[in-house]
Amino acid sequence: MKSERMAGGSPRVLFYSHDTYGLGHLRRSRALATAITQANSNISALILTGSPVAGRFPFPDNVDHIRLPGVTKTPDGNYESERLGLHIDETTALRAGLIKAAVEHFDPDMLIVDKEPTGFRGELLPALEWLKLKRKAHLVLGLRDVLDEPKVLAEEWDRKGAREAAERYYDETWVYGLRSIYDPTAGLDLSQSFRSKMKFTGYLHREALSEGETPEQPYVLVTPGGGGDGAGMIDLVLSAYETDPDLAPRALLVYGPFLSVDSRAQFEARVAKLDGRVQAVGFESRMETLMKGATGIVSMGGYNTFCEVLSFDKPVVIVPRTRPRMEQYIRASRAEDLGLVRMLDETRDGFTPEAMIAAIRALPDQPKPSHAFVPGLLNGLDVVSERTLAMLGYTKSQGAA
Repeated sequence: MKSERMAGGSPRVLFYSHDTYGLGHLRRSRALATAITQANSNISALILTGSPVAGRFPFPDNVDHIRLPGVTKTPDGNYESERLGLHIDETTALRAGLIKAAVEHFDPDMLIVDKEPTGFRGELLPALEWLKLKRKAHLVLGLRDVLDEPKVLAEEWDRKGAREAAERYYDETWVYGLRSIYDPTAGLDLSQSFRSKMKFTGYLHREALSEGETPEQPYVLVTPGGGGDGAGMIDLVLSAYETDPDLAPRALLVYGPFLSVDSRAQFEARVAKLDGRVQAVGFESRMETLMKGATGIVSMGGYNTFCEVLSFDKPVVIVPRTRPRMEQYIRASRAEDLGLVRMLDETRDGFTPEAMIAAIRALPDQPKPSHAFVPGLLNGLDVVSERTLAMLGYTKSQGAA
C-alpha cells in the first residue's frame, strides 16, 4: 500500500501519543520515532502529543512534534482543560479537529497509535475513519507490556469502545514486551484474526546520549519518573538517608516535572539537611546518561524506566505504585520472578526506612539484569524498525540511507 508520493522517496510516519499526564507515552513514541528515522534517513516522523513538557525534550533529525491542547485529571477522576478554560467536551473536540487536520496535511504512510485505540475520549476516531476510508496509511496499535489487571482492562475497553475500534481499524498490533513475561491483552475478548496480527517485539532498548556529564562520585539514581505520583517513594528514600547517617552510596534524586510545588519544597528542605549525601534536581531530559553512570537505581515501575534499567544493565529496586492501576506492580513482580529486578513490596517487605536502607545497601552486590538471560528481551526497536521498513515497502538492505 505504498503511496505515489512514497515512490518519490519520502515516507512519513505519524505517531499519536495522547499524554494527558506523565511522560511515558511521549518518551516511548520519541524512542520509536528515533529508531525508525535512523533506520532510513528518508523517513520523516511526526508525533502528536498532549504532553505539557514535550518542548523540553531534544528531538533528532527528521523527527518533530505537535503539541495538542493539554488536559489534566482532577482528584475525582474526571478530566478538564489544562489551560484553556474550556469545557472538556470543547477541548476534546478541538484536539480531534487538530488531529484530523494533521493527518490530512501530513498525509502519513503509517500511523502508530500508543495504547489507546480510540484516543483520549474518542478523539482519534475521525482521523482513523478518514484514513480507513481513504486507505491512506498502515494503521498500527502499539501496546506496552502491561496495561492493567485483565478484569479491570476488559471493563475499561468495553466502556471506551476500544475493543471494537482495535478490531475495526488496525492492521497490526505491536506489543513492546515479551509474551513470556506478560500478555497485556489477557482477558480481552478479541478475535483470532486480531490476535494473529499481534507481534511481541521485545522491550525498547535505550542508549545514553552523547551530551551531558555524569557525576564522578558513585551514586544511586532515584527516579519516580514524571513525579506526579512519586512523593511516597521520594519520602521513603529521604527517610532512609535521615535514619542512617552512614548510608551509602549517596543519592542523586530527580524529582520529575510533575511533582507538586508544595511537595518539592518540603523535600528540598529535607535534602538541605543531609550534608550533600542526597542531591536533587527537578527535571532531566537526558535521564539515559544519568542511568548509565549510576551504581544502582531506585525507581517506580513505569515502562520507560524499566526499559532503561534493562538497557544499562543496572541493579534496581522498584517501588511500584498500585493505584490507580496495577500495571507497575504486575511488571515488577514478573520481573522479580525472572531475576531481572528486586521489588520493594509494601505487603511483603513494608514501606519503612529500614526496608529501604537494606535495599540501598544491597544494590552494589545485587545481580544485574543480564544475569537472568531472557532471549529477545531488548529487541524491540530493531523489530519495530524492520517491520516498519517492510510495511513501507523497503527491504532490509535498503534500510540505512
